[in-house]
Amino acid sequence: MSEAGAAPAPREMRVEDLGRIAYAPAFERQRLAHEEVLAARESGSPLAGIILLVEHDPVITVTRRAGPNLIATPQQLDRAGVNVAETDRGGDITYHGPGQLVVYPILDLQRLGWNLHRYMRELEQVVIDACAGWGVQARRDPGATGVWVGEPPAKICAMGVRIRRWVTMHGLALNVTTDLSHFDLIVPCGLPGRPVTSLHRLLGAQCPPIDAVKRALVEGLSKSAGLSSA
Repeated sequence: MSEAGAAPAPREMRVEDLGRIAYAPAFERQRLAHEEVLAARESGSPLAGIILLVEHDPVITVTRRAGPNLIATPQQLDRAGVNVAETDRGGDITYHGPGQLVVYPILDLQRLGWNLHRYMRELEQVVIDACAGWGVQARRDPGATGVWVGEPPAKICAMGVRIRRWVTMHGLALNVTTDLSHFDLIVPCGLPGRPVTSLHRLLGAQCPPIDAVKRALVEGLSKSAGLSSA
């Protein structure tokens, strides 16, 4: 316990850009980051989170409780060059690939004073605010987690998380210049009839480069959580 009147230790967040990477090694990096953040809590270190930024090789990730929402045949997957991987995040089924920014915030919710509901709403708001900066009016859907645009609503950012000992894993996937045809291999997020879109489809030549998208989301997460990033 700190002395009366002493300022609390600053909470720090580290950012790691892993570039383009397959799903399995990225999942292992998440696991190790989770252990590091948990150890930081127990040791009193100021590290409250690690943000991992990735673009995945083409992959469909499926949870154990997913329904029959992988509609492509093995032959179609092979022709598209898309692998399938099981994941332990929340949600159903989704696609990751080049041109899609995947953000894995490994955050200590206990130190932030957040519950799961607050965390998910903060993630959504960070994406909504970033989209607004590029002139895209995005919003929540009360019946479906994620970020949506247009009418009928099209998903631009999918979200699925796991929390263990109040430290988060997995996160969000924002379509920037993603090959949207790969979503035709699945029922995205198990929501039939709900289209998927991207910043490039909405903005064309005005689409921000992915490095600018990374900066916007990291800045938004840092501000939202009250963390200093490095």
